[in-house]
Amino acid sequence: MKPRHFISLLDLTSDEFRTLIQRAIDLKNNRNPDFTPLKGQVLAMIFEKSSTRTRISFETGMTNFGGSAIFLSPRDTQLGRGEPIRDSAKVISSMVDAIMLRTNDHATVTEFAEHSSVPVINGLTDLLHPCQLLADMQTYFEHRGDIKGKTVTWIGDGNNMCHSYINAAIRLDFNLNIACPEGYLPNTDLVKSAGNRVKLFTTTLAASEKSDLIVTDVWASMGQEEEQKLREIAFKDFQVTQALMDAANSDALFMHCLPAHRGEEVTAEVIDGKQSVIFNEAENRLHAQKALLELLMCA
Repeated sequence: MKPRHFISLLDLTSDEFRTLIQRAIDLKNNRNPDFTPLKGQVLAMIFEKSSTRTRISFETGMTNFGGSAIFLSPRDTQLGRGEPIRDSAKVISSMVDAIMLRTNDHATVTEFAEHSSVPVINGLTDLLHPCQLLADMQTYFEHRGDIKGKTVTWIGDGNNMCHSYINAAIRLDFNLNIACPEGYLPNTDLVKSAGNRVKLFTTTLAASEKSDLIVTDVWASMGQEEEQKLREIAFKDFQVTQALMDAANSDALFMHCLPAHRGEEVTAEVIDGKQSVIFNEAENRLHAQKALLELLMCA
């Protein structure tokens, strides 16, 4: 029997997504140190990209559930020395109970999952960041209830976070306004897959009007630092300001996956303001991923 993987939000049905969110909320509100469903199980965490929230949340989640986690960087494995992905997948999966990869190329995760005998979790790739969306959606549900039929506005780079918001819109049935500079638009096929749920805008103000949630990310992600100056020019009109929050609905929330650069993609007034839920959002990485680990490893 093939293991169940979590590579994309589309690996969950709409009902499963909502059930997972509710389970994450329950785990957060009813912490029980005696509940150890993953006792004796091991999660291998493979990092090609550095991380704060991903590493801490997965490692803590496994510990809370009575299991353990192994941190592996390219320096620690033969993957970093050119061993074929399929060989590493077969070997590593024969010794652990699940694998989380935070890597550059999305094809690395998909190929790893193809040859793994245990569940594989996408901790981030250049294409998608589904674990972050679990936390974001949990946060919205906690503060405002079900997001179905609501309007979310994405401002900035059409990157992996933007792509995962598209997938979330498909599964949870909300409207997604996307405002990106020319040349930094999201993947065309992904946009098309969402049908009329996604609308592209050329100005941030129009995209923000009557929105229930406004989200952004850094202008230059890891690996794009050499583009920083070019991106500062391209994105100068794509900053989340209080004026944009004022154009949204009065109870609109602001989210950012962090780390953030105040004064670039968002003003300090917004990210440190009362509509911002960034620290609830960050903490929810732990609870949402515990629910995910339980789903994949206790089946």
